[in-house]
Amino acid sequence: MREIDYSHYFWQDEKIRLRSVQEEDWEGHYINRFDTPARRLLECTVELPPTIAESRKFVDTFAEFSSQRLMFTIENLNGEYVGGVNLNSIDEKNGTFSIGVQVDRDHRGKGYGTRAINILLKYAFLELRLNKFNECALEGNEPSAAMLRKVGCVQEGVRRKVIYTNGQYLDLLLLD
Repeated sequence: MREIDYSHYFWQDEKIRLRSVQEEDWEGHYINRFDTPARRLLECTVELPPTIAESRKFVDTFAEFSSQRLMFTIENLNGEYVGGVNLNSIDEKNGTFSIGVQVDRDHRGKGYGTRAINILLKYAFLELRLNKFNECALEGNEPSAAMLRKVGCVQEGVRRKVIYTNGQYLDLLLLD
């Protein structure tokens, strides 16, 4: 296959590129499932032990953008797997949506998640004509709340003690 010229490609910036989920991404998904603290903040629960079969099914489900959740793989410009990001909860009638992101432990703190969200925000607002980005962060998940503030979100409210995990009820910070 010819070399791809990414110089005019919508789905990248100076540091990262978003691409479709591919068969080989099952391993990154599988390995990320062993990061219980990060997964607890993302899913608000402790997940059952990961399986290779579940990780392969995940890839099959989200490859080709065949799901209502638009799932992307984040890679750096060297082609290294960095994590995943998705556009979800799209309500076309009311113009609302959410974005989920998980960056591998080795790549956190480098701005990759913020960059990926910015690309998806541009797509959602300028191409899909959506109107409002709704997101939340679990109490104590300051890295996610800070990332959302970096992309322009402000805290709209708090849902008090609505998530039970790790033996306690936690607040959910509502940002938009």
